[in-house]
Amino acid sequence: MVNKPVVLIAEELSPATVDALGPDFEIRHCDGADRAELLGAIVEVDAVLVRSATKVDAEVIAAARKLRVVARAGVGLDNVDVSAATKAGVMVVNAPTSNIVTAAELACGLLVASARNIPQANAALKNGEWKRSKYTGVELAEKTLGVVGLGRIGVLVAQRMSAFGMKIVAYDPYVQPARAAQMGVKLLSLDELLEVSDFITVHLPKTPETLGLIGDEALHKVKPSVRIVNAARGGIVDEAALASALKEGRVAGAGLDVFSSEPCTDSPLFEFDNVVATPHLGASTGEAQEKAGIAVAKSVRLALAGELVPDAVNVQGGVIAEDVRPGLPLAEKLGRIFTALAGEV
Repeated sequence: MVNKPVVLIAEELSPATVDALGPDFEIRHCDGADRAELLGAIVEVDAVLVRSATKVDAEVIAAARKLRVVARAGVGLDNVDVSAATKAGVMVVNAPTSNIVTAAELACGLLVASARNIPQANAALKNGEWKRSKYTGVELAEKTLGVVGLGRIGVLVAQRMSAFGMKIVAYDPYVQPARAAQMGVKLLSLDELLEVSDFITVHLPKTPETLGLIGDEALHKVKPSVRIVNAARGGIVDEAALASALKEGRVAGAGLDVFSSEPCTDSPLFEFDNVVATPHLGASTGEAQEKAGIAVAKSVRLALAGELVPDAVNVQGGVIAEDVRPGLPLAEKLGRIFTALAGEV
């Protein structure tokens, strides 16, 4: 009997994830947040599936003698040491499109909640207070929404909020003006966007260039009536600078789902009644979790079968054009012949 490859599921994933893996694997489970349990369980597995609570660092990768794939059922890879995996010859895969709709919908929700004081009014009413005038809000129709980062999620937010009658402007140095114009979005410089926007929503990855992008300098250029939403990554909006701007009346409100250090249960921002805050719920819907699980399960199957994996992040993946696909096996065989003839890497 041929031993089946072993797949370790280190966090709770949807039943659909296991179904998508199929019958060809031995499935094991462990609590990835328990360090000792993870280090013991990882030794003999071919693939590991994680969400965000499991840290797959250099120590874990070194302990895994047979590991071929680390699969993160979600978008970010903050908890996976990709360079250590690459050095060890371990493929890392994620689910880059699994939560884009869910994340966009939450950003829209924070924007509406901030405009209309929904959570504050709800809390007051449940506390026995009927305060209509205190929670007077602002209309979204005819207001200008500045989208910082017109990637997949930024585009979805722009589409949804334009249905509210908002005028959409965006800052994204990597998007062509003609492409933005097709979507009814006007591209501006960051300074122009800061000056004209009634609402600003951030949809950028966290990089050295984007860290603190909406900081003290930027927050001195905005309208005092502006409301700022960050459901992307903590730290892109500088939290200390935002607190100062709120305190000084230079910003009218904010909707935040992410923080520079998480979990975050204590922040100066929580003292402001005009801040709506959620505990990083961007990907937290049943649908997004299921999509992510199914996507990485498919990637694990492809990887362990030696097939090309489009969602691999540390080897060349990507969608393969149909006219190129038939030539891939030939290219692989030629590569093997060349490697054999060369005698070394």
